[in-house]
Amino acid sequence: MGWTGSLSGVVGVACICASSVWAGTLSTDVVFTDYTPLSSNLELARRLLTPLESARLPELVAKTGKRLSDQPIDIAQEKFVVYVPTTKPTQGYGLLVFVPPWDSDKFPSEWTTVLDQYGVIYVAAENSGNDANPIARREPLALLAEANIVKRYSVDPARIYVGGFSGGSRIAMHLALSYPDVFRGAFLNSGSDPIGARVAPVPPRDLFYRFQESSTVAFVTGEDDTLVLATDRVSRHAMRDWCVFNVENREMSGTGHSTADSASLSWAFDVLDKKEQPRAGELAQCRGGIDAELADKFREVDSLIASGDRTQAKARLDDIDSHYGGLAAPKSVELETTLEK
Repeated sequence: MGWTGSLSGVVGVACICASSVWAGTLSTDVVFTDYTPLSSNLELARRLLTPLESARLPELVAKTGKRLSDQPIDIAQEKFVVYVPTTKPTQGYGLLVFVPPWDSDKFPSEWTTVLDQYGVIYVAAENSGNDANPIARREPLALLAEANIVKRYSVDPARIYVGGFSGGSRIAMHLALSYPDVFRGAFLNSGSDPIGARVAPVPPRDLFYRFQESSTVAFVTGEDDTLVLATDRVSRHAMRDWCVFNVENREMSGTGHSTADSASLSWAFDVLDKKEQPRAGELAQCRGGIDAELADKFREVDSLIASGDRTQAKARLDDIDSHYGGLAAPKSVELETTLEK
């Protein structure tokens, strides 16, 4: 199932059908049954696409002669890897929803000691590798994994994190950006994208403000992974430009493109657990600068429309939608409606 088709699963009570999960053990082929509204097609589109892309989606689906289904995933057909640590912290378990680049039930076994030490449950979907569609599969699977673990276990909502390795790290960043009400931080292991492009669009304003205010991002990359280090620098620079200040990075000595070692995972949990708040004055000033830039861009579109140059107005509006994403709505959608009349 993708963006079209019918909903195959039904809402039920979270259960683990293939194998039991006991504290301090790893289980594969875990089956869940619960859905969450946050993984619905419409909600995925609202959060993960730009406003104009989301507004255009129903018409695009209608042209195929199909209908937009409720959920993109038949959860009864999916399997997950779950590790539950030996000890539950007083406030509840932490949770790391991990997005792998591989399709198997592979698990970084060297992480178990750290997961036990920090009291963090690990969950990852199987068959969610780099070849899978991000918005139709990888992202909703991660959201479903979080919802089902929280349903089954006592989890501290302040310590729910999303992470990934390589291509999965890029997916994790997108989820942290667009679902800050679910994930309080991101563990980015050797992969990232710059905010403000179609590959990582700015989500709706309320969600983006929440991401700026309450989320932390921890980058971990091997010092010999030169290509990813370069993209990480671009990504961190973009985050600063977009008023995301709670960002830290660590390079693993003598390491190339590989999953984080246990010391780096421990460092990442320390960073994510700090829960530092950005300085209010700095954040307000940064946001004001972005809003002023956006207002200038809209004045240019309004001027083009007034002069009758609808082609250029549409091109400028597409540029605004791509770069400013949810910050430009609802005006961007209203202007496109005007241009289509």
